[in-house]
Order: sequence, then C-alpha cells, then structure tokens
Amino acid sequence: MQSVPRFLQGIYRFDGKGLDQPFLLDVLLTYTVPDGTVTQPVYFRAGNASHELICVILMRDGSPMRYFPIAAKGDVHVPLRVVEDLEPGTAIELHLAAPVGVAGAVVVDVGLVEV
Repeated sequence: MQSVPRFLQGIYRFDGKGLDQPFLLDVLLTYTVPDGTVTQPVYFRAGNASHELICVILMRDGSPMRYFPIAAKGDVHVPLRVVEDLEPGTAIELHLAAPVGVAGAVVVDVGLVEV
C-alpha cells in the first residue's frame, strides 16, 4: 500500500472577530478525503505573529475536531499520529478564532497522509 502526503500550509493574515467567532482562514486550507482512500492527520505546526492568544481549529465536516491555542508571538507543534481515520468524503478545514480587533498573521503547516 502506497501512502501519499498532503499538506495544508502557508502564511495567512487575519482580522479577529472574537474568540467565540471562528472563521475559515482561507479556502486553500480545505481538504476532502478522496474516494478509495483513508486519510490520517499526522501533525500540526503553527506560529502566531500577533500580540494576543489565537486559536486554530481543525474542523471535520463542519464541527470542531481539534483546538490548537497559540500564545502571542508563540508557536506550537503537535504530533497527531494516534488519531482516527478520516473516511472518503470527509471534509476538513482550518478555522481561526482571535479577539475582536486583533490583526496579525499565522503560519500553518498541517501534515496529512492518504493511505
């Protein structure tokens, strides 16, 4: 069985709408598991360039799957290898929540593997 790596990554600017008002960070940070494969999230890395705590949320079919709070001017690396499989057709997205009025940039790198 051959595995195929996939990545959701980049540097994105944001304007906070409230920690309780997450929004899709960018349409490029979406992924749907293709037919005939199962996908597993492998890791999450991110850095927050703003002066306030933010939270990146991995959404699964429109519901939160994992929360990744990132301190002001901080970064995080979370290995996710022990997780459930994502079945074909499952849609995942990266959302961001930040306090109202907080503008900044976030660097994200999410590793996935299709098997």
